[in-house]
Amino acid sequence: MANPTTRVRGAGSPARRTLTAAARAAAKRAQRPTAEEKREQEEQGTPVEKVPSGRMLPVEPPPDGWDDPLEPSPETAEEEPEQREPTWWSGRRLLTVALCVLLVAGLVSVAVLGGRYQEGRRAQQARGQALATARQAAPVVLSYDYRHLDRDFARARTHLTGTFRDEYLKTTRTVVGPTARKYHAVVKATVAAPPDGGVPAASVVSAMPDRAVVLLFVNQVTRSTQVSGSRVDLNRVRMTLTRTASGWKVSAVDAL
Repeated sequence: MANPTTRVRGAGSPARRTLTAAARAAAKRAQRPTAEEKREQEEQGTPVEKVPSGRMLPVEPPPDGWDDPLEPSPETAEEEPEQREPTWWSGRRLLTVALCVLLVAGLVSVAVLGGRYQEGRRAQQARGQALATARQAAPVVLSYDYRHLDRDFARARTHLTGTFRDEYLKTTRTVVGPTARKYHAVVKATVAAPPDGGVPAASVVSAMPDRAVVLLFVNQVTRSTQVSGSRVDLNRVRMTLTRTASGWKVSAVDAL
């Protein structure tokens, strides 16, 4: 009888030879009587069957043949181990990222501080310019003479802007002008100043680069047919000024 183990495919490989040897050893162990069986055979007088050493027992392979062990593919065997970045290189990259973040934060802070500085500087310039404009505009806007009203009102409108300019034109034509002509009114306004000739009484309430509010103390001396002599009115005037393409202009006047 031919040895069935020779029918195992790939018998020449080490893995297949190992399986064949294991199968042979298992078959030998299966044919050997146990110690209890030997004792019973001796008591009954039956000779103990001995399996000659080195005898090869036939082992029938499974119907679908022996399963070959999984072997690594050539691609897997030849694949190089993954190369990891050195620790010092990772730390250096993290340091570079941190420095870049700090640099960007620093640039943003500088830009913000620079913008605030420029805005503050422009606001400071606006305070001085708006205050000077208010001191010049107040006497012109708040004064008139019935003998040359058109000239006075036209001169005053050069200091005005926006809707306030339109309101001023409408009011002087419909109310102030007719009243001044009827009673021969003359009004002269001046910004109050100390007796020793100091700085006129005016101050900036608020200021932004394009808008400012100024508070002035204005004296108005009025003469007309309705008043015997002269009448002096001490007024507080709040004047709003706006920066335009042609300079600072008065955009509102409120008597307080």
